[in-house]
Amino acid sequence: MEKRKALLTIALAAVMLVGGCGKAAESTQAAGTKNAEGRYDPVVTINIAKQLDENAGRYGDGEDINKNPMVDLAVEKLGIKMETTLLGGDANNYDTKLRLALTGSEELPDVFPVYGTQMIADMIESGRVKAIDEDIEKYMPDRLKEIYDKYPQTFYPVTKDGKTYGLACAPVLTEGQVMVIRQDWLDNLGLKAPATLDEFEAVIRAFTEEDPDGNGKKDTYGFTYEGDSIYNNGWVADPVILFSANSGKYIPGSWQEDENGELVYGSINEGNRATLERMAQWHANGWIFQEAAATSAWDAMTQFTEGKAGIFIGRPWAIDSVKDVTSVAPEAVIKAYPNIRQENGEPTYQSAQTNDGWLMFNKDFNNMEAFFTYYDWLYDVAFGTGDFQYGFLEGCDYDIVDGEVVFDSALFDPPVTDPFLPGKSTVLKNSPSLDTMQAYADISEGKEAVSGAQIRAKASFVTSPATSEGYVVAYEHKDELIPNLFNGEPTATMKKNWEQLQTMEKQVYTNIIYGKEPVEAFDKFVEDWKAQGGDAITEEINEWYRNVKK
Repeated sequence: MEKRKALLTIALAAVMLVGGCGKAAESTQAAGTKNAEGRYDPVVTINIAKQLDENAGRYGDGEDINKNPMVDLAVEKLGIKMETTLLGGDANNYDTKLRLALTGSEELPDVFPVYGTQMIADMIESGRVKAIDEDIEKYMPDRLKEIYDKYPQTFYPVTKDGKTYGLACAPVLTEGQVMVIRQDWLDNLGLKAPATLDEFEAVIRAFTEEDPDGNGKKDTYGFTYEGDSIYNNGWVADPVILFSANSGKYIPGSWQEDENGELVYGSINEGNRATLERMAQWHANGWIFQEAAATSAWDAMTQFTEGKAGIFIGRPWAIDSVKDVTSVAPEAVIKAYPNIRQENGEPTYQSAQTNDGWLMFNKDFNNMEAFFTYYDWLYDVAFGTGDFQYGFLEGCDYDIVDGEVVFDSALFDPPVTDPFLPGKSTVLKNSPSLDTMQAYADISEGKEAVSGAQIRAKASFVTSPATSEGYVVAYEHKDELIPNLFNGEPTATMKKNWEQLQTMEKQVYTNIIYGKEPVEAFDKFVEDWKAQGGDAITEEINEWYRNVKK
C-alpha cells in the first residue's frame, strides 16, 4: 500500500454526489472540454442520486431538485448540469434500489453515495464500479488533496487489492463534545467544574443532595446520559468520557491500536470495568439519570432542559438546544467546560466522526474531471473564496444589509420567512466545511471575520455566547477525538456473531450499572465475548488492518 499512501498525498475528493438510475447512458458521454472561460462546451451532464428523504431543499414555484438556482448557476459558471434522481424513501429503501442495480434490473447512476461497508464491498465485488486512482491523481485539485490527506482512514472501506473504488463524502472532523454544566448550581454550592473522575463524583453528589437550585426540594440530580446504545453515541448525552477516564483510548464500541499496533476492542478493556463499578454506585445513590437504559440521547438531554439534571456531555450546538431551561429556571446559567481528565493527567477521549458515507462511480462514467471541477467549486463556500465567499446565494442563505453580511433570514432586506436552501439543493447532503470549530477559535483570538464561517461565528458570539464558547473549548481539545480504526466490511465471523455479542455487551454493561449484576459479571462477559467469536473477529479485523495499511 506504499503506492496507495503516495496517492493519498496527491489524491482524493468527495461529495454527496450520486447518480440517477436509468440515465447512466446519457451522461457517460465523451469527456467534456473546457473553453477559454473555463466552462465545459458543450454542457456536460452528470447523473447523480440522492436518498429521497435527503431532498430537503425548499423550492419556488415551478422549481424542484433538478430545476433551481443552484443547478442553473452550475451550468452558467461551469457548463456542468447535475441531474438528480431521488431513490427510495429512507436508508433501507435506498439500499434496495442500489441492490436492484447490482442485479442488472436497473442502471447504476454515474455517481452515488453508499452508507454501509457491506454495500461498498458488494459494489466492488460486482465489477460495476470503477477504480479511481488515476482520476484522483490527474484531476483532483490540490486543496482537496490536502483535505483528504488528513483523513487516510476514510479510504480503508473503499480500498481493495491496492486500488481505490470511492471517496469519503466531504470528510471533516466533526466538533468534539464538551461538558455542559449548570453554572448557577456550581456557584450556589461554591463548587468548581470537575476536572477528574473523583471531582465529577463530588459535583454530581452535591447536585443531588445539596439542593443546588435552592427550592427546598429534593428534585435534582447530577448527570444525565443515554444508555440505550453501547455507551458511546458520539453526539449528545454521551457517557463515553467517564469510561475513558479509566480506559484511555480503549473506549466502548471502538477499535484502537494497542502498544503492538494491533487493533483491540475497547469494550473489553479492564478500565471500563472500573467505570461500571463507579457508575453502579452513582446509580444506586440516585446521582445519575435513573432511566438512561431505556431513553434515547435526545430525550436524555431534555432532563437538563427540564431543570432536573445539572450536567450532560454533548456537542456545542446542544447548548442552544437546552437554553429553554430558563423557562423553568429563569436564573439558570449554562456554561461549557473541557471534559474531565484521567487520573494520570492524560486526556479522556471520544469518538471522532469524519464522514457520512462514501461516493462510488459507475465503471462507465468518464467525466471525472467535470466531477472534481464541480466539487471544488462547491468547496468555495468552505474556503470563503470564489463565487461563495459568504454563502451560496445572496438572499437565500445570506444577505447583505446596510453593508453587513447577515444570515438570519428574518433580518434580510426584505425579510424572508421560508428561504430557498442552496446548501440542501446541490449534490451534497450538507454544505462542505473545513472545521466547524476553527471559525469560533479565530474570532475568540481576535482575528478579522472574512469568510462566511467566521462571520457566522462572530454573530453567534453575540446571539449565543455560551454555545460559541463551547465551540472554542471543543477546538482547544480536538486532539481528544479519535476515529474508530475499524471501518471495513463486516468480517466473516462478525456476520454470524456480532449482533449477539453486541446484545450481550449492552445487557452486561446496563445490568452492572443498574445493580442487577455484580461488577464481576464484566469478567465473565469478557471471557464469553472472546469465546463466542470475539477472538476470531479480532484476528480477522487485524488481517484486514494489515492489508489496508500496506
